Amino acid sequence: MPVTDPVADMLTRIRNAIHAGHPRVEIPASNMKISIANVLAEEGFIRSFEVKDRAGRAGRDIDVELLYDEEGTSVVTGLKRVSRPGLRVYVQRREIPRPYGGLGVAILTTPRGVMTGAQARRENVGGEVLCFVW
Repeated sequence: MPVTDPVADMLTRIRNAIHAGHPRVEIPASNMKISIANVLAEEGFIRSFEVKDRAGRAGRDIDVELLYDEEGTSVVTGLKRVSRPGLRVYVQRREIPRPYGGLGVAILTTPRGVMTGAQARRENVGGEVLCFVW
């Protein structure tokens, strides 16, 4: 059965890998998921990511290296999907949410690409709220 919400699948894979204490996780690649991984890396929620061709199969995977502190606690404490296929959530530039009072990051897809809520505010653009990360 195909995945109907690839972004939610990506967030769930990352969440499950963190709960299991895995150092990395592989996610089927798409341009949207690569952009989200890039934002997560820029904001310091993951150590790095690499896009790889699948061995012996068609398509690509994103190999995400998760980030933990010295005690082994994940830097990511929560991931929440906001907009979903059944209920899209769009915001204007003045309505961009600040998750957890500014401690978290809202990831949006805008006409200028995938970016954080803070970047969207600076560039004066609104868009679809994909998820919150804190």
